[in-house]
Amino acid sequence: MRDLVIDLAAIEPGSGLAAAVSKRADIFALTQATHDAAITPIYAGGLSHGLRAALACRIARINADMDLARHFLDLAGKAGASDAERRVAELDFAGDDLRTSALVRHADLVARDPKSATGKDIAALRESGVPDADIVRLSELVAFVSYQIRLVAGLRLMQAAS
Repeated sequence: MRDLVIDLAAIEPGSGLAAAVSKRADIFALTQATHDAAITPIYAGGLSHGLRAALACRIARINADMDLARHFLDLAGKAGASDAERRVAELDFAGDDLRTSALVRHADLVARDPKSATGKDIAALRESGVPDADIVRLSELVAFVSYQIRLVAGLRLMQAAS
């Protein structure tokens, strides 16, 4: 099974880093499973697979990880994202309706400065028509993609140092 994180970190098979990573294969398998569950869950709720992938692409772009951004943009296409959903991936797009604007604003806020998010930000999502279950789904998505970006960045640094 292909491991996205290992691929993106360009860990060479047989390298010392590959040996170290193989000792934590369980963590990498769980990370890949969480990726799949965050982007293409069995029940997507009000966040379609295409929208989730576009939001993930946006978060990767905010963090300047263009390889991960390309991956998520590709997944958006495979998920059949609408043109409106694909636009969410563009950093200059602020949304074209109240709900999308709220989702984009919240994803941007939490991806850029999670400590500044407050209850007022959650209230703004609710006021825009986002139900609590989808607020949780959005929060899970942002948290996972942020973790994935940092994991890949750390592995890239380790790879470069070896």
